[in-house]
Amino acid sequence: MNKRIHPVSHGHQLMWGALLVKRLPGITRPSLSLEQTPQGLFLLWLSFMGLLVFAASVMSQHGMWRRLVQADPTGLTMVIVVLFSACSLWAGVRSWQLGLQWQALHTSQAPHEAAQRHWAADYWLARAHPHTDKSVLQQVLSDRAHGPQEMAWWLNGIQLKLGLLGKVIGFSVLALELGRMDGFDPQQSAQMLKSLTGGLGIALLTTITGLTANILLGLQLMRLDRFADGLVAEILTRGEAQAMASPADKASA
Repeated sequence: MNKRIHPVSHGHQLMWGALLVKRLPGITRPSLSLEQTPQGLFLLWLSFMGLLVFAASVMSQHGMWRRLVQADPTGLTMVIVVLFSACSLWAGVRSWQLGLQWQALHTSQAPHEAAQRHWAADYWLARAHPHTDKSVLQQVLSDRAHGPQEMAWWLNGIQLKLGLLGKVIGFSVLALELGRMDGFDPQQSAQMLKSLTGGLGIALLTTITGLTANILLGLQLMRLDRFADGLVAEILTRGEAQAMASPADKASA
């Protein structure tokens, strides 16, 4: 049986955040021990979000959010923050759904329990049919486990692109301000420096925000993919075990 699990697409692997996340120790393991507990993946995501909320509250107490908004007149920084928050909430919902499938897999051991309508039962019932193409079933199962993450990975890349867009805008503003300078006037040096640093601030803030959001969301999506890999592998393994046990049961009968 081909146990190949649906991989993350090559385009996703080229993202800076995904490349960095892949090199973190233990992050690419199919399933952590905590995740194998009831709704362990969701609890892990909840702990991660708790750390992010704590960091955001500390930034708010020091007035960093207000400074961030004031320093970026383009609004791209806040767009990245809102996009990251929305994708992170979706990752929490997805982790809960995958956790339900993991629980359903370990509470039903046979195809006759398909009334629960979980992925494992659907796969086992379809596999029991003599004329079913097993490769198609595996592809369908893999798409159900990994398909929704594809859009989230794409949005993760959009965060990075928005950061680079802000960098281009910031340096464009900086170049325009330099082009308007006819000469150095000591009396206007303060205003001139303020205009120049404004464009540089836009470039740096949007780039840093985009990179940070890309890495943090990549952490969440990588764990979702690895958990889905483990879920699919477990379903396929149990399906093979049941297929091998069925002829033996018929022979003994």
